[in-house]
Amino acid sequence: MTVFRPATLADLTPLRELVESAFRGDSSRGGWTHEADLLDGPRTDDATLAAIIADPGQTMLLAEGKSGLTGCVLVADKGDGLSSLGMLSVAPGLQAAGLGRWLIERAEALAARTYGASRMEMTVVGVRAELIAWYERRGYRRTGETRPFPAVHRMRPGVTPADLEFAVLERDLRATDAG
Repeated sequence: MTVFRPATLADLTPLRELVESAFRGDSSRGGWTHEADLLDGPRTDDATLAAIIADPGQTMLLAEGKSGLTGCVLVADKGDGLSSLGMLSVAPGLQAAGLGRWLIERAEALAARTYGASRMEMTVVGVRAELIAWYERRGYRRTGETRPFPAVHRMRPGVTPADLEFAVLERDLRATDAG
């Protein structure tokens, strides 16, 4: 049975390890959503996660099974009825089992209930066509806006800043069908 709950400071180490395992390094290659071919180095750190957990305008929602943390998603209030979804992470061995979908559904409900959001946005590395298509099947649509990728992350050899430009996706949370 999976339990969904907000993260606390006691979750910092397993939360960071989960995010790293889903996005970076060789362990992330066990899933299909990794960035290991694009980026080197850590995806996040304890200080960043602690600041997120302490911020009342953000909620890091965790999925926890009998073996520990299995997934997470960050929901942030952007104001004017907009929330953002980020850091969606599922343990690599559990990807493609529906947990990501459940996390998105709970994140959207949390954004509407807690922050009064009627829209949810996210940014996805633009060259990740398969991942963008997955989000589009969840009801997200490209807005046409792009944003630069943060320069704090180390690119793998052969990867250019243009490869890492973010595509902005958005979903109307008032819609009844996620696609």
